[in-house]
This record gives sequence, C-alpha cells and structure tokens, in this order.
Amino acid sequence: MTTLKLTNIKSLAIGFGLLTAISCNTNSNKTTSAKSDNPYQTKVDSIIGLMTLDEKIGQLNLPATGPITTGASKSTDVVKKIEDGKIGGLFNIKDPKNIYDVQKIAVEKSRLGIPLIFGMDVIHGFKTTFPIPLGLSASWDMEMIEKTAQIAANEASANGINWTFSPMVDISRDPRWGRVSEGNGEDPFLGSAIARAMVRGYQQDDMAANNTLMSCVKHFALYGAPEAGRDYNTVDMSRIRMYNEYLAPYKAAVDEGVGSVMASFNEIDGVPATGNKWLLTDLLRDDWGFDGFVVSDYTGIYEMRAHGMGDEYDVTSLALKAGLDMDMAGDSPNIKASFTHALKGALDQGRISMEDIDTAVARVLTAKYQLGLFDDPYKYCSEERAKNETYTQENRDYARLVGAESSVLLKNDNQLLPLKKSGTIAVIGPLAKANSNMAGTWSVSTDHQSSISVWDGLQQTVGNDVNLLYAKGSNVDYDLDLEKRATMFGKDIPRDGRTDQQMLNEALAIAKKSDVIVATIGESAEFSGESSSRTDLGIPQVQKDLLQALLKTGKPVVLVLFTGRPLTLVEESETVPAILNVWFPGSEAGLSISDVLFGDVNPSGKLTATFPRNVGQVPLFYNHKNTGRPLGNDEGHFEKFKTNYLDVRNEPLYPFGYGLSYTTFEYGELKLDKTSMSQNDTINVSVDITNTGDYDGKEVAQLYIRDLVGSVTRPVKELKGFQKVFIKKGETVTVTFKISVEDLKFYNSNLDFVAEPGEFLIAIGTNSDVALKNSFKLLD
Repeated sequence: MTTLKLTNIKSLAIGFGLLTAISCNTNSNKTTSAKSDNPYQTKVDSIIGLMTLDEKIGQLNLPATGPITTGASKSTDVVKKIEDGKIGGLFNIKDPKNIYDVQKIAVEKSRLGIPLIFGMDVIHGFKTTFPIPLGLSASWDMEMIEKTAQIAANEASANGINWTFSPMVDISRDPRWGRVSEGNGEDPFLGSAIARAMVRGYQQDDMAANNTLMSCVKHFALYGAPEAGRDYNTVDMSRIRMYNEYLAPYKAAVDEGVGSVMASFNEIDGVPATGNKWLLTDLLRDDWGFDGFVVSDYTGIYEMRAHGMGDEYDVTSLALKAGLDMDMAGDSPNIKASFTHALKGALDQGRISMEDIDTAVARVLTAKYQLGLFDDPYKYCSEERAKNETYTQENRDYARLVGAESSVLLKNDNQLLPLKKSGTIAVIGPLAKANSNMAGTWSVSTDHQSSISVWDGLQQTVGNDVNLLYAKGSNVDYDLDLEKRATMFGKDIPRDGRTDQQMLNEALAIAKKSDVIVATIGESAEFSGESSSRTDLGIPQVQKDLLQALLKTGKPVVLVLFTGRPLTLVEESETVPAILNVWFPGSEAGLSISDVLFGDVNPSGKLTATFPRNVGQVPLFYNHKNTGRPLGNDEGHFEKFKTNYLDVRNEPLYPFGYGLSYTTFEYGELKLDKTSMSQNDTINVSVDITNTGDYDGKEVAQLYIRDLVGSVTRPVKELKGFQKVFIKKGETVTVTFKISVEDLKFYNSNLDFVAEPGEFLIAIGTNSDVALKNSFKLLD
C-alpha cells in the first residue's frame, strides 16, 4: 500500500475515498491526534496512512533557506530532501518565482505530492515597512494596527509567503532586553488588544484566502522576562504572576483563532518551553483549547541540550511528547538533536510512540488544509500580484501616516514644535541620512536603500521653502566594534574617516548658520532587537557630547530620537527644549517625521513602556504592587525605612501612557452612573475632555482601576480601557467606558479567575500617573 504513487496534489485532493480505504487498512499509521471536530480529519488520516516514517518526520522539519538572520544552523541539499518528502516547510524565501519552483518540486516530484508551507518573519510589514512593534503600539489605535497587519499579509502573500512568525506579544518590563522593540510594552491589557488586532489583520477570518497569512504568536511563553535583561536567559516566576501579568496576550491570540504558536527559548518552572508539557499541552491545548500547531524557535530543540536536558534522544522525545509539532532549523548535519536526526532513534528505543509522531503530523497537515494548499499549492505564487500589490503608493502613504501617528512627543517647551516652513534648519546627527536604519530591527524584506531618511523626507516636505543644512556631527558610537554590532544586516552607517573633533567642528559651524537645529540621534537599528541586550540605556556618549555641544550654541534644538527601547534621558529632558521620540518609523520614516515636525500631523502617540531615570530602577512598570512600607504620594521626598532609593527618585522619567500633543486637553469630573454593581451588572463611567489648545488633535483617554482589597495582593492600578478620540480645538467630547465584572477579575492563589466583592478605585486620565479618587463597590 505504501508504494502507491501520487504524482500531483489533485490526486490527494480528490482521491480521498481510496486514501481513506488504504488508511483504514494501515492501523499502525492511523492517527487520532486531531480534534474530532476537525473538518479535515478524514483527509488527514488518509494521508498519514500512506506515509512512511521518514515522510512523517519530514512534515515536522522546517529548515531555513535564504538569508540566515539568527541561530547557528543552515540547511543543505534542500531540493533532494523535498523530493524525498523530508521537508514540511521552508522559511526565509520571499520570491514568488522561487517559491513556485520549490513548491513544484514538492507537489510533482515527491512521492505523495504534499505541498510545503512557506514562512517568514513578517514582523512589522513586508516591503512596505511600518514602525517597529513597540512604536506601533504607541499609536494605541487598534484599527490602524490591524490594517498594518492586513497590508503586510497582502504584500507577503503576493510574494509567496503564507505563514508569518508574528505577532510577538511578550510582556516586558526590562528595557535592557533588546527584543522589547519587537513587542507591545509592559501592559497585559493593551498587549492583549494588540495581539487580537494583529491576528485579525493577518488571518482575516479566512486563512484559505490568497491574500492572508497564517499567524504565529510568539514566544510562548514569558520570553520577555529574562534575568538581567539578557536575551535567552533564565526566566523564573510564580504561576500567579504568569497568569495575572504575562500570559494574557498569548491567550488573547489563541482566543482570536491564531493558527500556530512558537515556543520560546527560555525555561519555565525549570523546563525549557520547547519541551514543557505543562505549557504546550496542559495549558495551551487542554485549558485554552488551542487546536493549531506548535513550532520551535530557531534550533530550539537542539538548544535544550545546553540547558542540561539530556542527549539528542532525550530532548527530541521531550519536545514531541510535550506537544511540539515542527522543528525549526534543526535539520543540518551538525545538529544531531533534532526531529530529523533523532526522532527515528527515539522511536526505536521506545521513548516515543508512532501515535506521538502522527499527532504532530496531523496538526501540520491540517494547517496546510486550512491554508488551502491542497486545493491550490501555487495560490501564493503570482508574480503579477507581487509586482502590482507590493510597496504600492497607497501602502506607502499609509505607512507614512502610521509612522507619524506612532511618534511620541516627550517634551515641547515654549511650543518650539511645530516648526515653521521657513528660515534655515540645520539637520545634524549620524541618523539624518541613515536610510538603511529607518525601518529598525526585524525588517528582513525591506529595501533599506529605498527607505526615506530624515534628510530626504525634509527635502520632499519643505522643498525650497526652507534652507536645509546638513552635518553628520558624529559617528554612532565612539567604539567602532560596538557600532558594527549595532548596524548589522545591511544597516551599515559608513564610519566617517575624520576625527571626532573635526566632525563636531563642522556641525557647530553649520548650527551657527541656522535658526533651529534638528538633532537626529539615538540608537541605530540593531542597537535593539534580538541578541541586542544593553546594560547602559543612555544615548551613545559620542552623540550625547554632540547634543550638548549643539545646545551650547544657544540655538533652539529639537531632538528627533531614534530608539527601539525606553532610554534613560534625564540629562536630555532637562536641557533639550523639544524631544520627539520617533522609534524607527518604517520605510517612509523621513516623511512621517517631517509631517510631525511641521505640524501636518499633530502627535498623539503614548508610551507603552515606562522610561526609567536610570538603569538601576529596572524593572520599572506602572502596575506594580505596594510593599508593606510604600513611599506615599510624595515620591520625590526620601524617607528612611520606606521603599525608596537613596540616590534617585522612585518615579519614572516618563510614565506608561505618557505623550504630549501640540494642543492641550483638559479632563472634567469623572462620572459614574451608579456606585455599586452586582456580578451580572455593569457601570458606565464617563468624563468630558476639552481641547483647550490651538490645534485639532487626538487624545488617548485611559481608564485605570484599583482593587483595594483582595485575597491576594493587587496592583496599585491597572489599565482596563482606552479610547483614542479626535477633538477639534475648542470642542468638548464625552468619553464613556462600560465596566463589567470581567474587567475586575484576576487569578487568585488557586489560579481561579475571579472577581471578588469589595471596593474599587477608578480614574480616567491622559497617562498612568493619574490619581484614582472615585470609587464603586462590587456586591456579592
């Protein structure tokens, strides 16, 4: 039976009567892994019934091809492996013609003709690149975030991709960790909303459409809380903290129907996530009801050996039985601890069963059915679509808007911003013409040389109306080796051959000729991102020296800050009159920044991660718990035997939710339609917000609640709602939130999700630094 030759995918798609009969007579190969309500169950079982052991293991194999951006593995002999049915999918290929040719090999030359799945790190856009995720989250605009994912899915699918390793929803409170740039900040409520928006954007409730992608939520779980902020490091926390502070965004993605999940590198309760049965089966599948497939991170199975989990047979058995279905980048000859190399031996040794293998294979095949690959394996390989629907002017215009909407105005003394489109502006700094750095980290499909730099954006925006002058001013860092590490992957900023003093002298000469200085400084693109942990969160010293020298000229200075993480900016906040945090705005960066600088867009971004005063405060986040000796309301005042530092104030430099506008907003009195509610009731909370300034603008009204008494200690405040509203100058709008018992629930010491009767404080404000004065009661 197993020698049956199926020469193309159509024979699999229409010949299921025969396939089912064959599989029924092949009891040892019958799978019971997929859920009984899986509409593809019979078809999947039929295919598995025809497969050899090597072909089954092949479906679990996801080698990397094309450019390798992380890890230590590279696949070889890919074509031969595809012909032999030993590969289930590929990633890092993005050309539709190339993908078509590779898919043709799988469908027409392999024994069973099973199509491949093609994945890529489409993180914040495909060729049209949007702000880095941390910047995108600062928009607080779920409709906008969903649309960016939808555009990314359309472009990527037009180029042959059908699976994205996004969204990354890891909660992080430690900006030393470089991958904070790839997430949505520190808050589980906001992070959950963004997770849902991203999954909707990618999948659009129809993964079989040719313009959507299967989403893969990552990194499951807790990856954003490594000790010392060092990437890949140990994570250790209580279950109650996991449930209340870290797990919610992953669950939100699962509830939204995400098709796949990626296991994280870190350990949980002493067991690496890649082989953690409690995480991948008990929690993810049994408790949350996830029915997709789980893929490892890059060489994740192999890396369990370094964790001390045993030899190649130990770790592969551990991963498979834990619920891991696909092995990413584990098929290279130098990596023996992988499904490809060790699963057969583990089966021979009785460490795993054929049913364990069939379970994983069934999940991968089901995903391919969900994507419609069995009906049309070439559906994503349209060169015409790739040409007509990628990096379109419409998409670029939207990226320009999103970049502007994500910018956060941190300071604006004496209304220095917006700038006038007249006079002479000096554009100074190593990032002014660094077009290759505008998209930020994890922009693997971006044409970096086509990205619009600040200099180019200003020129396009103001034309001949403004006299623009330029000087680089400094290199990215005094340390050449550090600068090389921070400008990797095609994001080099050519090192200037002049001395630091010569560059500074040129900048000062240019500055003296100007009416205002735009200083474009901060992190380069790879200063943050994977494996880019930092112990110093300040602007690189050479750029700080440049900035302070420019300030001494007496000319007004606008700091256009590039960063992929919260930075320590105490000196800058005290000396620079205007600071605009632009993160890394994407492929249209220069135009986005120009729009904000000149007031064509009024900034409305709000921070989603707390900015500390110094690295010694880290981890620092707004929804912390009180100690038994809280400092009280006067945080700037030192008091012995209270929870404070000797050498710095406790409060952050910029709190969660912070962001200014060119206009001003005044909040009225908070109103509740009742002061108590039952378990089945709701309370409406409203506030009037008036635009008291001179510009139309958008404001993010944020609702915070505190549970005063609980069976376990509760945070000092928690975000439970937000609305981004447009208010014309001089106008007042009423913002209303509806509070239900679901908003008051938390996980208690038994990990039951409960809302406990008692008193709750509440406030609506412009950021998390808002006093919770009003209250209501939840009744029994």
